[in-house]
Parts: sequence; structure tokens; C-alpha cells
Amino acid sequence: MEPFSRLSSHLVPIDRDNVDTDAILPKQYMAMITREGFGEFLFDSWRYRETGAPGRDNSGRTPQADFALNNPAYAGARILLARKNFGCGSSREHAVWALAQYGIRALIAPSFADIFYGNCMKNGILPVRLPAHAVDRMFETIAVTGRLELTVDLPSQQVIEASGAAIAFDIDAMHKSSLLQGLDDIGRILAESSDALQAMRARRLAEEPWLLKK
Repeated sequence: MEPFSRLSSHLVPIDRDNVDTDAILPKQYMAMITREGFGEFLFDSWRYRETGAPGRDNSGRTPQADFALNNPAYAGARILLARKNFGCGSSREHAVWALAQYGIRALIAPSFADIFYGNCMKNGILPVRLPAHAVDRMFETIAVTGRLELTVDLPSQQVIEASGAAIAFDIDAMHKSSLLQGLDDIGRILAESSDALQAMRARRLAEEPWLLKK
């Protein structure tokens, strides 16, 4: 998992409450059997007029002109701005894979669904909870200026605007440490318990040497 420390980017705004994981990645793409290739289907049913499907040539579909991901002003954005309860619905981790593989590394919203929030942390995406009035102001700025640049600084736990104004955010100490080090759950266990795991392996092999036999 790529470590997360400090990220500067313009924002792509998804101005809707209660965006569920089926909207983030429609259910038909759950049939894909690898963990790769989901990014091109992020918000698929909102991005295109025609319904897509895995294994089909989807290249000829018509983009929805008024959807943010199809707006050239937001191309390349690595921070997604959302409304309350982002990531609600089913617990599918594929939705987070789609965000990550599209290039999103941080989310800003007033609130996130709990399981979705945890899945973000396991996949190197930082979900930042900010007060609703701060999020409102960001949406308003984008509506007026067309673009908003921010820096998300994890070590200081701040979202920093171009003017230098900063908004603090909270994050659990374990999640912060895992993102800074680029460790998912398995990586953290291996890093923190390496000596204990090696000792257990040596003990098991001493007590049950047949484990080495093919």
C-alpha cells in the first residue's frame, strides 16, 4: 500500500447526499474476478447514458455531460469532495478499489458510512471528515470559481487552502500510523509481530518437523 503523507490537488465535487456503494461501483462489475480494472467503471451509471457491463466493449458509450467526472476542469483530481453519509449501502470493498484505481487518494465529506470508512483506510485512501459548513463553503467556491485547490496534510491533520487557512480534522491514531507507513491490516501485523511470528514458526517446526516434509 502506498504511504500517505501530504497530498495537493484540485477537487472533483460529487454534490449529492447519501451516495451509496452501488453508485460508486454498479453491481454488475462485482462479477469481475480480479482486484484490478475497476477505476474505469467508477460512478459508471452516472458517467454514461448507456449501461455498461464487464467483458463488453464499453468504449462507445455516451458520457453524461453534466457529471463531474466528465468535466475537463476536474480531470486528474486526486481529492473527491462529497456530502454526508458518503459510501453508504452495501459493504462492497470494490467501491473503494474503484476510487483508488481511478486515482482518488483523499475524500472530504461531513460523514462517511462506517464500513466504507474502514475500507478506505485498508486501501490507502484518506477519508477526511470536516464540518458541514466547511464542506458547503468548498462546494460554493467550486460553483463560483470552477476549481478549488487544497492540500491534505496527514502529519498535522489539516486541510490547507491556497490562502494558507487550515481546517483541522480528527483521525484515529492507528489509522494515521498505518496510512503514513503504507501498511494495510496484514502489513501491520507482519510489521508489529515479526519476532513473535518467527518464534512461533520456529517452535512449530521444532515440535512438528513433518510440516517441512513435502
